[in-house]
Amino acid sequence: MTSPPEVVAEGIVNAVAHRDYTSNASVEVQLFPDRLEIWNPGTVHPPLTLEKLLLPHASQPNNPLIAEPFFLTKYIEKAGSGTVDMLKRCRKADMRQPEFHVDSGFFILTVWRKRIAAAEDQGEQGVESQPESQLESGPDWHQVGTKLALSRHQVEILHKCLIDSGITELMEIAGRTDRTKFRNQVLNPLIEAGLLEMTLPDKPRSSKQKYRLTEKGHDLLKKQTKETDADEK
Repeated sequence: MTSPPEVVAEGIVNAVAHRDYTSNASVEVQLFPDRLEIWNPGTVHPPLTLEKLLLPHASQPNNPLIAEPFFLTKYIEKAGSGTVDMLKRCRKADMRQPEFHVDSGFFILTVWRKRIAAAEDQGEQGVESQPESQLESGPDWHQVGTKLALSRHQVEILHKCLIDSGITELMEIAGRTDRTKFRNQVLNPLIEAGLLEMTLPDKPRSSKQKYRLTEKGHDLLKKQTKETDADEK
């Protein structure tokens, strides 16, 4: 199941209306197996806070000349009510509450999908049933050889890390240019799943930092190879 379309629409409208237009960065909409993330350059300006977004609050548009046309064309129904309405719609759909946070100069909205929320409520545990929120969007196991929701790029990165590899060469595999997003969305999930490890764990930002496959990662690739061979037969 997906999220209520009104919630997604509200998130995109808010991103366009409230983004920081002095930034050259773009609004990004990223779809993952368990969630939708909307990134827009900017932050929350005082007296508004992330906590206040969860409660009824006064309208404080960062770009009033852009927000007004959205309001007049009814893309924004009531000034200052958007985030609260999103919470209500998700509760009504019996879904996990959307989350708001700021990271690396971006305001990030996370809208969870009901399919994964239901699975988490059933208490699924272990690496093979790990919440997909921790993994980059991509094909399922039968497409790339892993029961984790690994993307093709993540599988290629695991193969690359059979030999200690630096972040620059790993970013090239995924076609990424933003180190922070690459760490958060691609590398860290693999580390948290126990598939990769740092060669210098006490110095995570060291210029000499490299990444290598763990024993669990080796086992995963061996399993992938066996399943691929079986499919070819």
